[in-house]
Amino acid sequence: MMICVLLLAVSPALAQRSFELNLWPQGAPVMSGDAADTAKVYVFLPRKSTGRAVLICPGGGYASLALAKEGTDWAGFLNNMGIAAVVLKYRMPHGVKEVAIGDAEEAMKLIRRNATRWNINRDDVGIMGFSAGSHLASTLATHSRGDAKPNFQILFYPVITMDPAFTHKGSHDNLLGKSATKKDERLYSNDLQVTRVTPRAWIALSDDDHVVMPANGVNYYTELYRHDVPASLHVYPSGGHGWGILPGFRYHNLLMLELESWLRAF
Repeated sequence: MMICVLLLAVSPALAQRSFELNLWPQGAPVMSGDAADTAKVYVFLPRKSTGRAVLICPGGGYASLALAKEGTDWAGFLNNMGIAAVVLKYRMPHGVKEVAIGDAEEAMKLIRRNATRWNINRDDVGIMGFSAGSHLASTLATHSRGDAKPNFQILFYPVITMDPAFTHKGSHDNLLGKSATKKDERLYSNDLQVTRVTPRAWIALSDDDHVVMPANGVNYYTELYRHDVPASLHVYPSGGHGWGILPGFRYHNLLMLELESWLRAF
């Protein structure tokens, strides 16, 4: 019931073109530690489509999801630009990394499988993430192949590295487990996985973020630049962590203008 209210609250005009789908109707191939946790997508289709779509991965330290301010509340902004918004409710990994990553990859494939029906260009599907959701988004951008790989990435105050010296400890422990191997920590430090075929990126964070060190996003940008991947880095003077689309964020209007400008540039 709460989900229905959430979807309808975005905009009465959008409600007719909004629906939810169970991501694994036949059952997920990899189970999490919580059998009751179900992966879903909430789909918002624009009335006039440009063919572009964005898969949105809310944050929450791989322990919970900020489903509104980092998910469904973005549908209106994207739909008004003619962009389909698909919000992913991914399962919490509980130390089994394949759970959340598998959900995100399946959601990307789902969008492309339904490209004709949803009036989407299969070659113009991006991914947007927030905090730990940005780690998930950048994992697909740097690890995934074929239909699971996004064409562009949008990252807000991202967790990028799994290096214990710089990572967000909760995200690290919840994704890889408290006894993660050095091999996995390096493999899922996504700044170390950037190549020349990593998709273009837009990155935003606050200089005074004391939850996720700004070095995460800055180092990722540096590696994108070093590998000739088009990228745009926006560091706002204040705001801390977790502002999402909240208008109370001091630089909210500037943020929205800069993101819209970037999305219209390619």
